[in-house]
Amino acid sequence: MPARFSRSEAEKFFGSIAGVFLFAASIKIFITPVKLYNGGIVGMGQIIQAVLTDILGFRLPFDFTGAASFLINIPLMLLAYRSMGRGFLLRTVICVACQSMFLSFIPAPSQPVIGDTLTACLIGGIISGFGVGLTLKCGGSGGGLDVLGVYFTKKKQNFSVGRLTILVNTFVYGICAILFDLETVVYSLIFTGIQALSIDRVHSQNINVEVMIFTKTEDGALQKAIIHELERGVTYWQGYGGYTDQPGRILCVVVSKYEMPHLKKIVARHDPKAFFMIKEGLQVSDNFVKRL
Repeated sequence: MPARFSRSEAEKFFGSIAGVFLFAASIKIFITPVKLYNGGIVGMGQIIQAVLTDILGFRLPFDFTGAASFLINIPLMLLAYRSMGRGFLLRTVICVACQSMFLSFIPAPSQPVIGDTLTACLIGGIISGFGVGLTLKCGGSGGGLDVLGVYFTKKKQNFSVGRLTILVNTFVYGICAILFDLETVVYSLIFTGIQALSIDRVHSQNINVEVMIFTKTEDGALQKAIIHELERGVTYWQGYGGYTDQPGRILCVVVSKYEMPHLKKIVARHDPKAFFMIKEGLQVSDNFVKRL
């Protein structure tokens, strides 16, 4: 195995663990003390913890949120293995195990670190969203809706992860409204919305960009490298510089924003003098492959 590849994989591994740590720490430090709830599987774990301790009066040796979310994730991890392979399962198991451990053993302050609930939502949402986005960007997964989102996106062409999130969170916050109060639900929704915005700023795999590459290379090596390394289709045509009247080649390719650094390296390797035109936020359908 090349040393550079090993270093890259190590960086992704530690990046994904750092992401789940940031997520868990933000939940325990900023969100739990003000009695708010995360959406998704972790939110279910928080509700189970609240029911056991606050309603049923059990005394637990540690916060049961992490353990509960891990148990709920077990069938989802089996789904990951059956549909997305051993590599994705291994990364998911490691991340979910670390996340569950962090949620169980990172102590929550007895008094809120930030007394204002809205400010706690803002800071907790930004940090936890950054953590989730970092984990996804490094090829990991915190389980739960991440697994279901990847699974259904690969299975269904027009599937929206946002719809799945709304459906599951409607259930979670509906339970919160029954067990607790409406104010808790409203602030929890604000936190979840801020978290989602933060995730999208870090995790750029679902943002498509159209790239126009202007190059003077004529041997076809550049488009072949893009097709081979990125496995993306390339359309090209002949053009001429208006000032020099010299011939050149114009390449058009659609990639995810996450793939842009790799694309730039390929172009720099074949033609350092080439330049780009980038259009972000395209709506792409049919034969465009989603890379998750």
